Parts: sequence; structure tokens; C-alpha cells
Amino acid sequence: MAKSPNLLRRFFGAIWTLFSVIYKLVVILSVLIVVGLIYMGMKGGAPVTVQDNVALVWHPAGMVVEQNDRDPTEQFFSELAGDGPMQTELRDLTDALEYARDDSRIRMAVLWLDALAYAGPAQLEELRVAINRFKESGKRVVAYAPAYTQRAYYLASQADEVLMDPMGMVFLEGYAVYSNYYPGLLDKLGINMHVFQAGEYKSAVEPFQRSDMSDAAREANRAWLDTLWGKYVGDVAAGRGISTEAVNNYVEQFVDRLDEAEGDPAQVALASELIDELMPLQAVRERIGSTVGMADEHESFRQIDFRRYLKAVRKNPSSSQQVAVVTVQGSIVPGESSEGTAGGDTVSDLLLDARDDDNVAAVVLRVDSPGGGIYPSEQIRRAVLQVQEAGKPVVVSMSTLAASGGYWISAPADRIFAHDTTITGSIGVFGIFPTFENTLEKIGVTTDGVGTTPLAGAVRADRPLSETVHRLIELIISKDYQQFVGYVADGRDMERERVHEIAQGRVWSGLDAAQLGLVDEIGGFEQAVTAAAQAAGLDAENPAVRYLSPPREFSFAFLAPFTQSLNQFDLARGVLGYFGGGAAHVNRANGDLQWLEQISSGQAQGMASHCLCVMAADAPFARQQARAGDAL
Repeated sequence: MAKSPNLLRRFFGAIWTLFSVIYKLVVILSVLIVVGLIYMGMKGGAPVTVQDNVALVWHPAGMVVEQNDRDPTEQFFSELAGDGPMQTELRDLTDALEYARDDSRIRMAVLWLDALAYAGPAQLEELRVAINRFKESGKRVVAYAPAYTQRAYYLASQADEVLMDPMGMVFLEGYAVYSNYYPGLLDKLGINMHVFQAGEYKSAVEPFQRSDMSDAAREANRAWLDTLWGKYVGDVAAGRGISTEAVNNYVEQFVDRLDEAEGDPAQVALASELIDELMPLQAVRERIGSTVGMADEHESFRQIDFRRYLKAVRKNPSSSQQVAVVTVQGSIVPGESSEGTAGGDTVSDLLLDARDDDNVAAVVLRVDSPGGGIYPSEQIRRAVLQVQEAGKPVVVSMSTLAASGGYWISAPADRIFAHDTTITGSIGVFGIFPTFENTLEKIGVTTDGVGTTPLAGAVRADRPLSETVHRLIELIISKDYQQFVGYVADGRDMERERVHEIAQGRVWSGLDAAQLGLVDEIGGFEQAVTAAAQAAGLDAENPAVRYLSPPREFSFAFLAPFTQSLNQFDLARGVLGYFGGGAAHVNRANGDLQWLEQISSGQAQGMASHCLCVMAADAPFARQQARAGDAL
């Protein structure tokens, strides 16, 4: 009997499917191998040689961060495409200048400031100190950019010579805090926003309560903004050798001066002594080349980029007794850290690793966070206490932000260092719970039902918030605030009443915080490391420092489109699982969605200690793309 055509079709169809699967699998494995080899080559590469008589090109690009937290896959393909880095680690910038100041091969430093997207005031201060330490060696510093933003000019002003393109502009605007306020919109939509707070100054919730900034928030914000702007103006004036009045006048009279200069902002900057000379890029290259010589192949001066320079000179700590640095960067969230967040699990695990490591004698907790969830903040605080219980001192170094949850985790430290421009305090707690019963009624939807207890079904976004639930949340908020005040009182050796006076959710500058006792000393990261080394009995002059960071795995999730047809085969699943493929990312996304659903349905503890204190002039760009390449 002849075989059925359908049976033959199915047989050859199965053969073809198997062939397609094998073909795709071979392609995938080939891509993995090639990409892996390229990645390892980029990570390693040939040894870097530093030639004699070269200029160090110091090129901060993208956002200046305490620790690189970008996804390695995204970073790899960004660099492979020729895009510049979207993040630059603060310590890379400071270390490069520190190594170069005593390196006879480095003749001078060139601050190339065309791609700096963001750096907080405290980070700018760290960089300012590093630039001036380099200048103390007697080596010259030249700054150049086609145009200068406010933060870029702060760094440029510390150079011996500031150059700019004739078509450029120095744009200084000062600092400001402005928010959108939503009660009008919420009323129109019928959304009831239930706000709970402990602390008169907890302005993070004001946009949901008021149509404008309260007098209390205005007073607090103006205080720390004035401190930050005063510091900025003073440092720029000192760097340029002009008066603070001249800097303020440049900002306040800019439009009038621009009118007098017939709309030429470069001439305004030059006449105001903010710029030494206007010249196009090639002229800048030749100017610097007159000192270090020209590199013919680039038609530019002899140079080495600071990242390549660090590959040649940076060494791992050799001492058996080290100061470990643990970074808390971004909002404090439950679980693992990701880009822009500090996970309670991740940070506490790093602290406990430091506790258990016999080579670690002390810990510096570098904090750059506006706060976040109470539970993950408490996880980190408990880990700090466990490090101390092991006999290892913990010193906090505050960066731009160490407020709310950022102060919660800092309070128990043996010593706290902050910059005078650090934003800290905000010792308060708030909770927000929206309900949409009126919104649903507008479209004809109502909610009704029955429960066994007063709490059953009471925490629903589609029902009015009952008095019982309202009181429940208020009690929890009050308890969390009193606990926060108690932690600060214990950690800072202060009376609870005194802490309550200066808490109330108010934001303070580091300068004010030091006067109030919330901070021990005004100082940067290096001072904190020195203090930690001294407390542990180590060599405070040259302590060995080791940076602890979570593992960052290279992910092959980008191959998902090629592997969708393989999901029916166990072999394909095994390969993807082994290489850390899409499943892990799906699980993480599902976890985030589940957590958000829990918050909206009241199943998660959503109390927060968070400071919404971002300055308009220093808000990070969403994703400014840095210039490709690293040669000036």
C-alpha cells in the first residue's frame, strides 16, 4: 500500500524542522563564540604603553557615577557600535589625575569637556580637588569644549587656561527646584490620593496635596540651594581669579550683555573673563602640540586617553589588610541592584562579605542615594551593624545625595563625612495610596461585595479607603518615623527630642548637617578612607583600598529573536539557561510586575523614606550620547 501523502508531508516536514533547528542552533553558537571572543578581547587587549612627553586627555563622558551599573551587554554593543560610554566612574577620573601628577611621562592634562552629561555637586567637588592636586605638581591644565554647560564649566574654571570654540557659549543658570502639582488633574479624573506622612517638611508628597510649594518646603529648599550656589560661585571665582560678584553678574546680566554683544555669547564669556581665548578645535590641538609635540597620524597632539592610561598604571591592592568600599547608588529598592538602583539584598550581601573577609579591616560606605523603601534600607542598616559587631569600623562618605533612606543606612556609622554641597537629612516617612472609586463611577463601574472582617477587601484601589485602614497606615507611618528618629539618636549620640527638631523630613545641605550634628566632618572620599584606615590601625598615609561590587554577567538575551522557534526543544532551553539568556530577564520582569501589583493592591509594605530633591540645573539627562572615540 502506498504511503499517505499527508504522512510523507509530515515526515519531511519534521526532517526540515529538525534541520532548521540544528542550523539555527549552529548560527547561535557561532555568534556566541564570536561575541565572546570579541568581548574578552575588548576587556583585555594588548598591554598599554605610555610614551614620554604626552598629554593626558581627561574626558568625562555621559553620567559621572560612583560605580558603573550598566548592563554589560548594553555597554558592550554600545562600545562595539563606536558610541562613547554613557557612564564614567568618578574614581577613574580622580585616579587618573592622581597617578599622572607624579608620572614624568605625563607632561600636562587636557580637560576635554564636550560630553559630560551629568555630575552632582559633590562629585564635581571631588573632581575639582583632583584637578588642583594635579596642578600642585607644577604641570599645566588646559580645558576645552565647543561650549560649556554649568557643570562642565565648573571643572573648566579650575584649569590654567580655558579655551572655547568661537561659536560656543558658557551657560550658567544657577540651581532651582520646581515640581508639577497634581490635585487639579486628580480632581478631574476622580482619583483620591490618600497621603500619609510624618514630618512637616516631607515635601515629596506635596505634589499630591497642594497646587503649589508650601512655605515650609520653600524655606528648606531655598536654604540648601543657596548653599550649593554659593559654593559653585566661590569655587569658580577662585579658579578664575575673579570676584564672586563678577560670576553672579555674568548670570544675572547675561541677556543684557548678550544684547550689547549683538547676540554673540562667546564674546560675552570672553569679556567676562570666564574664557581665556576663543579658537577652533584644530587651533587648540596645535596650541597643545607646541608643548608635547604633534602626532602626525592623528593630526593632533601626542596624547593618551585617561581610560587607557589607567590600564597601564592602575594596580590592585597588595596589602593583606584593606579598606573595603561598598557603594550605595540610586534609589534603595527590595532585592537585587540594577541600573540606577541599590538593592537591599545586593548591598547587604556585599557588607556581609566584607565582614567575613579576613583581609578587610574597615569599610567605607559610599552613599549617593535619595532613599527608597524602608525594608531594604533596614536590611542595609542591619548589615552595617553586623560589620561593626565584627570589630570592623564603618565610615560613611556621602556623595551628592544621602537623604531619607540614604541617611537611614548612614546613621549607625562610626563617622560620617559629607561635602558641604551634599543633600542629606530628610528624616521622615511617607506613604501614598490612590483609590479610583470615583474614576470608575464616571465610566459606570461600581464595586460591591462582602468580607468576613473589617480588613477583608478593604485595601483595594477600587474602593474608598475605610477609616480603619486609614488609621492602620497612619499608625505604621508614625511607628516608622519614631524608629527612624531613634536610629538617628542612637547612631549620632543625640537626644531623641533634638533629632525630632531637626528631622521632620527636612532636607539639609552637608554644611548645615555638620553644624547640626548629623554629619561629623566636611570632607571627601579620600578623607573618609583615611579615617577608616586610622580607625582600623592601618597605614593612613597610603591605605590599600578594594572596591566591592556585585557580579555583572554578560547576558545573551539579545539573541531572543533567533531562539523563539527553539523554545519547544529542551536542548535549546538548556543552552539559553547556561548562557544566562532570556528566561532570567523574563523572571526579573515578572518579579517587578508582581511587586508593583502588590503595592497597588496593598499586599506589599509600600512605606518609603525618599527624598525628591533634584535640582533643575543638575537633573541628569535621560540618555545623552557621548561622542564616539577617545582622541581629541
